[in-house]
Amino acid sequence: MYQQIAEHLKRQIMLGAVEDGEPMPSRRELAAQTGINPNTAQKAYRLMTEEGYVQTQGNNLSTVHLTPELRSWIEDELSRGLVQQFVAGAKENHLSYRKVIALISELWGEE
Repeated sequence: MYQQIAEHLKRQIMLGAVEDGEPMPSRRELAAQTGINPNTAQKAYRLMTEEGYVQTQGNNLSTVHLTPELRSWIEDELSRGLVQQFVAGAKENHLSYRKVIALISELWGEE
């Protein structure tokens, strides 16, 4: 569950809904908002801090911390994960590479 919380924040960052310096809810507030155990909220904050996109000064408010490198890393990680899931599903359903590329080209449309 704590990994899902971190993934959710990464998606929000990737979509531009969360910016550098934005305050994060307290661990207790996060637990109450999501209905999770406070220890799980603490694990989520620990993970987000270790990965570098959340900072906490002492016992003060935690904030989103983004650099261009962190934004790029988050985008690359999430993009790779989405594509890996897609490719695994296509292979599981015995779709050929050529068929997948043809379908993507057809469905993608013009940019």
